[in-house]
Amino acid sequence: MAGRDSSVRVSPIWLVLIGILSVQFGAGVAKTLFDEVAPTTIVWLRLVASALVLLAVARPALRGRTGQDWMVVLAFGLALGLMNWSIYQSFARIPIGLAVTIEFVGPLTLAVLGSRRPRDLLWVGLAGLGVLLLGLQPGDLTWAGVGFALLAAATWAAYILLSAQTGRRWPGVDGLAVASLVATLLLTPLALGRYAGELADGRILLLGALVGLLSSVIPYTCELVALRSMEPAVFSILMSVEPAAAALAGLVVVHEVLGPLQLLAMACVVVASVGATRSGATISEPVPD
Repeated sequence: MAGRDSSVRVSPIWLVLIGILSVQFGAGVAKTLFDEVAPTTIVWLRLVASALVLLAVARPALRGRTGQDWMVVLAFGLALGLMNWSIYQSFARIPIGLAVTIEFVGPLTLAVLGSRRPRDLLWVGLAGLGVLLLGLQPGDLTWAGVGFALLAAATWAAYILLSAQTGRRWPGVDGLAVASLVATLLLTPLALGRYAGELADGRILLLGALVGLLSSVIPYTCELVALRSMEPAVFSILMSVEPAAAALAGLVVVHEVLGPLQLLAMACVVVASVGATRSGATISEPVPD
């Protein structure tokens, strides 16, 4: 009918949820490959895909940058690469849902530390209880897997802080594009050195590209569009379902079944994340990589 907008518009909430599911199902696909190739190889392929897309879209201007601009974006890229590498190392050792639950403690703690409300310490306590509950059913956990997840938690917190600094110094997604290239270059010596033989398989290259599409390109696009019309606090609340989405992906893709205590632990972290966000803290930033 004339005068009526016939275009199909997807709710920003659905876009964020699609992005979250895409990230975690991408992780599930990646985990199915760990019997054939090292996690480092898959992370590198994922970062390559992300960097190529971001650089093509942003075409960042590099001239006229100060030394401080470069220091910030290099640190951002280091955090980005280490965050992705460590969480995939954790995925290779413990269930995806548990790894993401532990990882989520990083941005949650950062949010509460930035709050001036003493009652927000309740959310840290609830998240801590969730982590302790994981230890009561340790059959699926390894020290290495938990350690890598904690490293991912710390680097996710660093990513959030450096993302804010990068955004103030680099316009649009220029900083993210450069940081993605830095993260890719960081892992390139390993990918093209120790693990170079794994890249000779065309099937692995295609599946690695698929992981990059699911875990970087699709979620980044969804988040970018959604944040144009969504409040950051609402976005943060939606991001709180990441552990649950990770558990679903683990169940569907790699048949990882979590026990009652593990599900309760995950619920504690999710509730703590929502609570912290409703108190006024922003617990996360988009993580396109």
